[in-house]
Amino acid sequence: MHTELCDRFGIKYPIFVFTPSEKVAAAVSRAGGMGVLGCVRFNDPDDLEAVLQWMDENTDGKPYGVDVVMPAKIPTEGSSVDINKLIPQEHRDFVAKTMADLGVPPLPDDLARNEGTLGWLHSVARSHVEVALRHPIKLIANALGSPPKDVIDQVHEAGVPIAALAGSAKHAQRHVDNGVDIVVAQGHEAGGHTGEIGSMVLWPEIVDAVCDRAAVLAAGGIGTGRQVAAALALGAQGVWMGSAFLTSAEYDLGVRLPSGRSVIQEAMLTATSADTVRRRIYTGKPARLLKSRWTDAWDADGAPEPLPMPLQNVLVSEAHQRMSESSDPTTVAMPVGQIVGRMNEIRPVADIIAELVDGFEAASRKLDTIRDS
Repeated sequence: MHTELCDRFGIKYPIFVFTPSEKVAAAVSRAGGMGVLGCVRFNDPDDLEAVLQWMDENTDGKPYGVDVVMPAKIPTEGSSVDINKLIPQEHRDFVAKTMADLGVPPLPDDLARNEGTLGWLHSVARSHVEVALRHPIKLIANALGSPPKDVIDQVHEAGVPIAALAGSAKHAQRHVDNGVDIVVAQGHEAGGHTGEIGSMVLWPEIVDAVCDRAAVLAAGGIGTGRQVAAALALGAQGVWMGSAFLTSAEYDLGVRLPSGRSVIQEAMLTATSADTVRRRIYTGKPARLLKSRWTDAWDADGAPEPLPMPLQNVLVSEAHQRMSESSDPTTVAMPVGQIVGRMNEIRPVADIIAELVDGFEAASRKLDTIRDS
């Protein structure tokens, strides 16, 4: 399993893993892939600085990247208008009633309340880029398409390539026209923000559209070595994964239950590939989530329409925190792809990577047998 991207980034395998957990990201890099740390959860740039210092010390000198979220700037950002004032009381009342109906307990008095993930704001995402460039990062990815031209220039001047997610060939071409170096072709099956086109159709479309100008990473529905082999067979130079590592042993976000697993992991371990929905209720943009009693409530008659980004995230942020801190896996709200049906055990990151490599090699040998027969 070796492509041009392995040489370009100094990695053993062309496996790029997005994760909000620095422990998972570091473990991926140490195992031969590239861990890409999601920055959106860091409201304070100083917190991101501390975590990236930890990454520098715990990756054994192996390369890693960061992922920022740079959405279109809302008109009121940077003005004196309080974003919280833009959230209708109807929506606040719905969230409060839903929490009560689901039986989700309030947060402990000594736990800081999450008032909204400011990383969804354009200005905060810019601060994430500034902090990241003070570290030996090897990649900056933007989860919502091409960053602004001045940010692309800033990152390139630092000698760092830029990746951007695309859900169509048209979007991919636009990204490359804007200066993006790597396109992440993210199919409909993926967790988080995702488009309408399935992976098997999307990957070769994007490869054909931009392969002479940019590398392509395949994303969406990848959880086995066979699927990695399929992605490379369709022209991708590597894969971009996320969901499959949410049930890794190193994943440390969320309260641990007596089982040693988080409530989020408990929910995923029993889910099937049919147990996800694609809704705007997480951030304001369509994102695939684990189906739960929380998503059911938003689908019910009388539920309000989700607010635009970033207002929806501000609205539901404390509710997400409460569900993650609770002990009820039936209520959680967590982005995850349809590959969740295969995520049925907790394993170290190194074991997951090793299984991907072994599965890829087995699939390649099988294809050789078919070709030679």
